[in-house]
Amino acid sequence: MDNRSGSIQRRIRQYKALSEDAFCLTLAQKLVMCRAQGQRRFLMRAKRNLKENSISLDKAINGIKAVLKKLEQIETIDSLLGIEGNIAALYFAALPYLLNPDVPQQLSFSGRNRRPPKDRFNALLSFGYSLLLKDVMNAILTVGLEPALGFYHQPRSQASPLALDLMEIFRVPLVDMPVVGSVNRNQWEVDADFEIRGEQVWLSESGRRKFINLYEERKSQSWKHPVTGYSLTYRRLIELEVRLLEKEWSGEGGLFAQLTVR
Repeated sequence: MDNRSGSIQRRIRQYKALSEDAFCLTLAQKLVMCRAQGQRRFLMRAKRNLKENSISLDKAINGIKAVLKKLEQIETIDSLLGIEGNIAALYFAALPYLLNPDVPQQLSFSGRNRRPPKDRFNALLSFGYSLLLKDVMNAILTVGLEPALGFYHQPRSQASPLALDLMEIFRVPLVDMPVVGSVNRNQWEVDADFEIRGEQVWLSESGRRKFINLYEERKSQSWKHPVTGYSLTYRRLIELEVRLLEKEWSGEGGLFAQLTVR
């Protein structure tokens, strides 16, 4: 079988699997659990480093845990989107408490906004997520799956549904954590690294270069996969996760979306 024929067969199997609503819901539940556990563990880890106890962080950590208990009872994708929205609201409301008191006011965070971002912190998140989406898309194409065939997200703008799905696994470790860390280390110049156009805030050319270096450095770091036991760079883990997804409909399931922040 030549490569073209093999790729077509691979995509046919993907289409058959992702045409089943119940199967898509199961995959989507794993995805939401993975991201939410990562968000919760990130907050817990940050809390351990705080000098004073934060009631707000405790509220978010406990709130996410409570919402996750409802996950197995969810019967539709729409209901799952609601659960994910609740978790996101708790998580992003807690993020400001992860920033050091000496962070410049211009880099503070008071809630997620996008398309377009309206402040510097959200500009950093949005740029990071755009880099991540591109890398996930490349991994999908390398493995040979069809990016237009997803199981959770509906297509918006030019973004492919499967790439939007899979990037959920990596948002916390590859974007959120490095952004918070870099802001706390005062790595950003509030004027030179950003451009403000009316209510829109974007990274300047110097800001984009700085972020790409930060992101590439993060991708080169290794992490031991909690299930496979392999120690791989994040760069390799993105492609591995695509392959683990394919195994879910190839009779070797159970390893997909198990990658969470320690």
